[in-house]
Amino acid sequence: MDHSTSLLRLIFLALGAALVVLVVRSAFRLPGDIDTTTNSLFDDGTGGSCTRFSPWACRQGRGDPRSKPSKPRRPSHESDVPRHPLDPLTVREVNRVRELLRAHPPFASAPSSLLVHSLELDEPEKSVVKSWRKGADPLPPRRAVAIVRFRGESHVLGVDLGESDGAVTPLPVPASGYPMMSMDEQTSLSFAPFKDAAFNASLRRRGVRASDVACLPISSGWYGPADENRRLIKSQCFSTEGTANFYMRPIEGLTVLVDMDTAEVLHVSDRGAGIPIPAAANTDYRHGHSTPSAEAQGRLGFQNVRAPSMEPPAGGPGFELVDGHTVRWGGWEFHLKPDARAGMVVSRARVQDPATGEHRDVMYKGMASELFVPYMDPTEAWYFKTYMDAGEYGFGLQAMPLVPLNDCPRHARYLDAVFVAADGRPYVRDNMICVFERYAGDIAWRHSESPITGMDIRESRPKVTLVARMAASVANYDYIVDWEFQMDGLVRIKVGLSGILMVKGTQYSHLNQVHQNENMYGTLLSENVIGVIHDHFVTFRLDMDIDGADNSFVKVEMARQNTAAGESPRKSYLKVTRNVARTEKDAQVRLKLYEPSEFHIVNPTKKTRVGNPIGYKVVPAGTAASLLDPEDPPQKRGAFTNNQIWVTPYNKTEEWAGGLFVYQSKGEDTLATWSERDRPIENKDLVLWYTLGFHHVPCQEDFPIMPTVSSSFDLKPVNFFESNPILRQRPTQENDLPVCAATTTTS
Repeated sequence: MDHSTSLLRLIFLALGAALVVLVVRSAFRLPGDIDTTTNSLFDDGTGGSCTRFSPWACRQGRGDPRSKPSKPRRPSHESDVPRHPLDPLTVREVNRVRELLRAHPPFASAPSSLLVHSLELDEPEKSVVKSWRKGADPLPPRRAVAIVRFRGESHVLGVDLGESDGAVTPLPVPASGYPMMSMDEQTSLSFAPFKDAAFNASLRRRGVRASDVACLPISSGWYGPADENRRLIKSQCFSTEGTANFYMRPIEGLTVLVDMDTAEVLHVSDRGAGIPIPAAANTDYRHGHSTPSAEAQGRLGFQNVRAPSMEPPAGGPGFELVDGHTVRWGGWEFHLKPDARAGMVVSRARVQDPATGEHRDVMYKGMASELFVPYMDPTEAWYFKTYMDAGEYGFGLQAMPLVPLNDCPRHARYLDAVFVAADGRPYVRDNMICVFERYAGDIAWRHSESPITGMDIRESRPKVTLVARMAASVANYDYIVDWEFQMDGLVRIKVGLSGILMVKGTQYSHLNQVHQNENMYGTLLSENVIGVIHDHFVTFRLDMDIDGADNSFVKVEMARQNTAAGESPRKSYLKVTRNVARTEKDAQVRLKLYEPSEFHIVNPTKKTRVGNPIGYKVVPAGTAASLLDPEDPPQKRGAFTNNQIWVTPYNKTEEWAGGLFVYQSKGEDTLATWSERDRPIENKDLVLWYTLGFHHVPCQEDFPIMPTVSSSFDLKPVNFFESNPILRQRPTQENDLPVCAATTTTS
């Protein structure tokens, strides 16, 4: 080998290393005090092929550089300090925890072997938080909970963040399962298949260049003893040639089983012989890459539709973002923060009573607790695809920066997140949550008098609401989560689904080729592409405190009542019966269209002036129920979806519907198992759990990218106020609207 060849190789290696650093810094903004020269799981050891093989960690590498203008660097948050007992850990606190963990026995013997999977604030007790007053009381002592792996063992640790002690205390570890994957792991595992000879041989047999292949790590679930005693993941791959939408080009039937701790390939299954890789044509969804001709644009009216500017009223948005995390608007006040697992957490939600001016408690804490996404294909390459997107991947970790003017309107305010990498160092996720006022043309209340009354009355009020939003891109799927607060005291929690389908390659290009009675487990969307049927379930944990902590759950059951003979010209009417749930099993609800009920959380110790117990009710909208066999292994792990509503007594340790450790768990630590204890819930501190469900039978309109579909549920006041709380809302007048003037220029 001559000197010129050696010099060229050295130059390419240097360029590759620089590319890795640049891509990692663009995907995860690191505070300035992070030493980027330290070895990390972001380094795959292949000389910088990150953008080609690892789309999850290198999202920015696949975009169109023309659409990414340079922006001024945002604050690193290194000087942030907590100002509220529920504020998330700061950059300084994360660094402090890292120091304490690396010095703690036995980790101190080999600190580079310590991998951090989760690091969050250990929130103070509810009583402490509720009694705290800003400006009058110091912050309660700060404490973190770390979930780590060290030399093949999982540990849960409490870490005191006091100036002097810094104690590290072991906490109980679940009986089965493993911690949530870190982003570093998800990145590094994308490279594992390429180090295996059998995998590379499979690519060559298919005529696919390794440089055109992207592989994704897919959680493998639990299906018996063979899946125990080691952390396993399966990897499936796609061709990136000719499109950014590689998800539409699966290399069908090629599945790689990988040991997560060693990155060793344990088995390669290739059952896709004869199944072509779908063509790249018409799959790219980026602006400028899928635009029709100029002549066609003129014929397509929707091409020219643009979102309105949604300018805020004079003086700016009508909400306050205080100390970075407290939101005040329209009588509402609540604490808002990002969370690596839950995504977005709303706490201490209180609403002002217009009659007294008092801020009254509604909800202590609300969040998405788990997402369960089972695919309905039992074949070798698909049966294990039964994702738990929060407990396995981190719903918040997958939340991407929101796009101004498209994800959120012009006047939105944004919150950044501080997350932790596997080596314990902090990094910042920009623009993870946005907050904005919305007026969509809806009506808050109205009444007009008919001319026959002789009264010329036309009273109407616009419905203006406040939205807190995040969007998580869990590989191919995008979830948009909105918490919408209304001035009448209602809270609407909405989930939107968009992104790209997980599709299956097939030899069929038309339905006339499909054998009679053959089950494709989905819909033929395009030539050689099947969209596989699947479900989405999002379970929310809602710690309700209706005017205080001691609440009860009431089923307001509606049923037909027949009239007695001769009682009335009517034969039947609707009768309402109120039943207070005594124990957890009394409160388990499966929604039934022909057995309707309302579901109230009430404070039985507080009544309105006419004697009704004050409360809120959960109002379901469109939803879906799991149809899987309860003994099917995925459903045992996802048993929290067996009912749409559960009610449990408050327990700080019962936050995650699928259990603390979800990855490869057996399902013995879920909401369903906790509720089997059938604990008393009457006049107790209660937690309401609600599961929002979607059945998704794909259709051609979902190709190559899906229009957003949404569903929601409401938390609505029921006898909480003495009367309509927005009766005094004033109507909007012409002079309330912004005045726009043309800009004059001088030559």
